[in-house]
Amino acid sequence: MSLKTPMQKPSFNEIIVLIEDSKQKAFSQVNSTLIELYWNIGQYISKKTIQEKWGKSIVQELAIFIKQKEPMIQGFSDKNLWRMKQFFETYKENTKLSPLVREITWTNNLLILSASKSEEEREFYIWLSIKERYSKRELERQIKSGVYERTMLSNQKISESLKQLPQDSANIFRDIYCLEFLGLGTQHSENDLQMSLVTYLKEFILEIGKDFCFMGQEYRVQVGQKDFKIDLLFYHRELKCMVAFELKIDEFSPSYLGQLEFYLEALDRDVKKEYENPSIGVLLCRQKDDEVVEYALSRSLSPTVISQYETKLIPKKVLRDKLNELYKALDANKDELT
Repeated sequence: MSLKTPMQKPSFNEIIVLIEDSKQKAFSQVNSTLIELYWNIGQYISKKTIQEKWGKSIVQELAIFIKQKEPMIQGFSDKNLWRMKQFFETYKENTKLSPLVREITWTNNLLILSASKSEEEREFYIWLSIKERYSKRELERQIKSGVYERTMLSNQKISESLKQLPQDSANIFRDIYCLEFLGLGTQHSENDLQMSLVTYLKEFILEIGKDFCFMGQEYRVQVGQKDFKIDLLFYHRELKCMVAFELKIDEFSPSYLGQLEFYLEALDRDVKKEYENPSIGVLLCRQKDDEVVEYALSRSLSPTVISQYETKLIPKKVLRDKLNELYKALDANKDELT
């Protein structure tokens, strides 16, 4: 008597992937068409304000006219029409950014337009929105937390060992990480910090970047006969390398650097695959003295980032002032060298 093997239930996941991919393409096409429409309307109004001296009253008449002719279509109030004009005038001469604004939503375009103080800041958030596919809420949080300023600060303080890596780490790391979503009080332990970051992993990955993939908490590496544990280990898709986060609830001490360098050596010798790039370490401290950090990193051979974390959002003005101070200091050093 033969036993029939029960038929394996077929998997239809590939069809779902095709459907989702098609939906994304359709959304992108609709969004691009909508942004093109707003661009053309903004261009039209901009020309009329110059050539025929259009003012608020005429644009209000235009908004009423559109509503009468197309009563089912929303979003063409006089206020939005002026925004379309501002949108066109901001990017009309920027051949690099004008194609890119069509790749993000109108809502995100307006957020970037209203919050950014410079062309460089607008470019940063546009690229980041495209790369990370931010929702309105996610982009609002990133702008409010000063991701641009925090990233630019980190780019200026990047260590020489990090610059020598085959992978370009610009715009990846932050000088200050904002962890307001954890709800931690002023007094907390390293275990509290680690457990909270794992609990709020989704929010933490939004803060550090969506290309980070979580590999483990207290990730074990064995050297000789001893086991060592890395607080948090991630893999970064773009950098194609592991990134080890070590957590410290006090001020940065140069002695912390040796521990992290040891972990990076263990990862690269025993865990890293042949096709992957050298591992990077992030030492996340409660506070840091930038001069002490600079001295500590000047002789370090391991690619590391020394950052601090805040349990509350920092006012953007404070971050902007800090970035401007750094730029002034760098310009002063250049003048001394010349």
